[in-house]
This record gives sequence, structure tokens and C-alpha cells, in this order.
Amino acid sequence: MQILFMQAFGIDTYVFLAGLLLISGVIAAKFSNRIGLPSLVFFILVGMVLGNDGLGIIYFDNAEAARMIGIFALIIILFEGGMQAKWGTIRSVALPSISLATAGVFITSAVVGYAAHLVFGVTILEGMLFGAIVGSTDAAAVFATLKERSVKAKMGATLEAESGTNDPMAVFLTVSFIELIQTPEADAVQLIPSFFWQMGIAVAAGLAIGKLASIFINRINLDSGGLYPIFTVSFALLTYASAEFVGASGFLAVYVSALVIGNSELTYRYSIFQFNEGFAWMAQIIMFVILGLLVFPAQLFTANIIWNGLLLSTILIFIARPAAVFLTTAFMGYQLKEKLFISWSGLRGAVPIILATFPVVADLENAQLFFNVVFFVVLTSALVQGSSISWVARKLDLTGPIKDIPHHSIELISLGKANAEMVQFKVDEDLEIVGRKLHEINFPDKANISAIVRDETLITPYGETEIQAGDFLYILVASKEEPALKKVLEKKKPSAKPVQKKYTPKK
Repeated sequence: MQILFMQAFGIDTYVFLAGLLLISGVIAAKFSNRIGLPSLVFFILVGMVLGNDGLGIIYFDNAEAARMIGIFALIIILFEGGMQAKWGTIRSVALPSISLATAGVFITSAVVGYAAHLVFGVTILEGMLFGAIVGSTDAAAVFATLKERSVKAKMGATLEAESGTNDPMAVFLTVSFIELIQTPEADAVQLIPSFFWQMGIAVAAGLAIGKLASIFINRINLDSGGLYPIFTVSFALLTYASAEFVGASGFLAVYVSALVIGNSELTYRYSIFQFNEGFAWMAQIIMFVILGLLVFPAQLFTANIIWNGLLLSTILIFIARPAAVFLTTAFMGYQLKEKLFISWSGLRGAVPIILATFPVVADLENAQLFFNVVFFVVLTSALVQGSSISWVARKLDLTGPIKDIPHHSIELISLGKANAEMVQFKVDEDLEIVGRKLHEINFPDKANISAIVRDETLITPYGETEIQAGDFLYILVASKEEPALKKVLEKKKPSAKPVQKKYTPKK
């Protein structure tokens, strides 16, 4: 098999194409929300257009190479998603998310697997293998889609936590069914302890490495601030490899370690987060383009694939996923409309396509058929579910507040060696500091209000300046005084109901 076949072009042409692909990906990400389609659809289409059945510029048919690229990209995407997640929000939905990520995946796989057995006329084990491949929601698709949509925090946290932790069950089921197909005399019961080992050790490894990484990041004194993001990402790769070396789930370990690191006090936090976000977008663009190259449209868009794919997509979206959601979240405090929204938001993406390469690499009899149908199911899920999440959220009254991201920018000097930090803080109307003048607020001695941005206008602060709701405060503070500063800033008015904190340190 060939990895890449370059047709009579020089290296400069392919460097140009690489740049063009990344530019196209950035533009697609910007306008996908306006168009109403998830950005991953555009990335996949770019790969299909450039591939052998499209313009014929790049020939790619190496499933093993695609799997390796996909795994590396998913590590980066999961790590960025875990870093961005707030532990307080994730903790509140931990039980239903874990239930969806384990029992939910199993139920979805079983329903779709039995349907595949009937539709394709394959053995029950082969049908269950297909079900396992499409049984999990996809972190890359969910993270990217929710970034482009505005839904309530509880719904977003549930879906992100589920997609970040359900890969182990999908991988375990996929690998197990391949083993059972290749070795009929194998005992399925003996595979169960392996699953608990994978989950338990992955969580332990993620917690341990995440804690160590946080300590190392804060204590190491690097000569350049640009090295800190690279140093942080290296722990994502180390976490995955360490877990896989001992037979645990590398993906789960990466997500757990990212949760620990992202919710710790970090030096150069702003630089680390900005780098991770950009790196995750690049990984996502490359991964979906590669997966688009891997499929051959002439084989994909045939009557057999289209009709069977639509049938299985319908069963997955309207029967299997809702059954899994309603059964696994029973008695967990979710309203009917919330369960309906979670059911509809079970996006499929890169993980099912990557898992579909496992049977191809194992050279199973119906591997290519399964790959093409899985690809079609993923496209259907992205087009139908991904494009309508905002509409469904509005109809069910589950839209959240528009994410308040300042459009101004302040260039910050690295202050790591001075043991000082620049903190960005958004003032909510329920805070005690609203309506008070700066000289009336008991800030720590080593904290200085450097700037206030109000309605896109930069205000130079002085003692008589009054804090107003909606202000963005930029405060230079000694690192050791940051906890005291947080207490002052986040103190609520006596009559205010507690809401989610908006404290965001920038370093």
C-alpha cells in the first residue's frame, strides 16, 4: 500500500497545498457556524476532493498510517478539551457521564450491532463489531461543535465529559470482537477483567502524571516562555504512552491528566492554553483531511452503502442512542427535554472512522464494507445532528448565554521569573465589587489594577474609578497573593445567588 503518491509535482507544490489546506481549515472553522454545518464536514470534504476519486492530487490508502495520525491527533484534542474543562462543572455531571460512557456505549453498540447483523446478513459477532465501532460519541466532533454553539453549561459538560471518557469502552469492544472473530475458541468472559484494568489504571495514571506535570510546570525555570506550552504537551504524549505500556486506556489517561493540569494554578497559563487551542485545531484539520483522503467516494456513494448507511444511521440516531441515554440517566435528575437533547447530540466523528481501520488492518472479511458504511454514518451524523444542535437547543429551551469573549487584546510580558501574574477577570452583576470605587476595595498589597476595558474602551484606572458590571479587569499580582485576590474579586453580594465563576488568570 502507498502512503502518499505525488503525481509529477515538486515539493514546493505540496508545501503550497499544505498551507492552502490549513488556510482553508481556518476559514471553514470561522464560517461553519454561520453556514450551520460542523467544521469537520468541510475538513473531510477537502480530503475527499483532493483524493484519488476527486482531483487525484493525493493518493492515500494506508489504513495503518491513518490510524497512527488519528491517534496522535486525538491525544492533542482530548488534552486540550480536558484542559479547558472546569472541574466543578465536570464533577456535577460525573456519574451520568460515566454511565453514558460505559453502559451507554454498550447499549448503543448492542442495538446497532444486532441491526447490522440483520441488514448485512453477517454473523452476530461481525454485526456487534460494527456496533462497537459506531457505539461511542466522538471527542473531536463534540468539542468542536459545542465550541461553535451556545448550550447550557450542564448539557455541554455532560456531553464533553461523556465523549472524553467513552473511548475506552469503544476500543475495548472493538478489539474484543476482532479477537473473538479471529479466535472463535476465545472466552469472552475472560476479557471483562481487562476492561476494568484499562479503566482503573488509566484514571490512576492520569491523576498521577497530571499532578506531577503541574508541579514540574510551575517549578521548572525555562529560559523562554514559549517552551512552557511544548513542555506541557509533552506530558500528554507521555501519559498516553505510559498508560498503553501497561495495557490501560491511553485516551482516558490523557483526558484525566488534562483535567488535573487545567484545573491547577499554572505559570504561563495563558500561553499554554493558547498554544493548546491552536495545536488542537491544527490536529483536527489534519486528522479529518487524512480521513477524507482515506475514503474512495466511488466506493462510498453506491446504492448499497447509501441505503444501508441511512437505515443504520436512522436506527443509531432515533433508537439506539435515545435508548442508551434514557436507560443510563434514569433517576439522575435529568428532565425529559435534557435527555432528548443529549440523545440528539451524540455526534459521531473521527473515533468511529479510526476504529473502522482496525478490521482493515486485521484483514477481516467484511472490513472494507464496514469502513465505508461507518464513514457514511459519520457524515450523516455530522450533517443531520451537528447542523441542528443549536435549533434543537432553542426548541427545548436549553440554550446557554453567549460566551463573553473580549474582542480587545492586551499583549502581556512574560512575568514567570518575577513571580507575578497578569489576571483577567470579568465582573458579573452579582459581585460585591460592582458599584464600588477602587480605593474602597481591600485589594492585596501586591495587586495593582493595570487596566479596565469597558464596552471595548480602555480605561486608565485610578482611586475614584467605579467598577461596573461587564468590566474586564486586568490586574498585576504577585503569584503568592493570587488566592487572596480571588476571594476579594469573587465575593458575592449578600442577596446574590451563586453562579458559575468567571475567574480567568492570564499569564
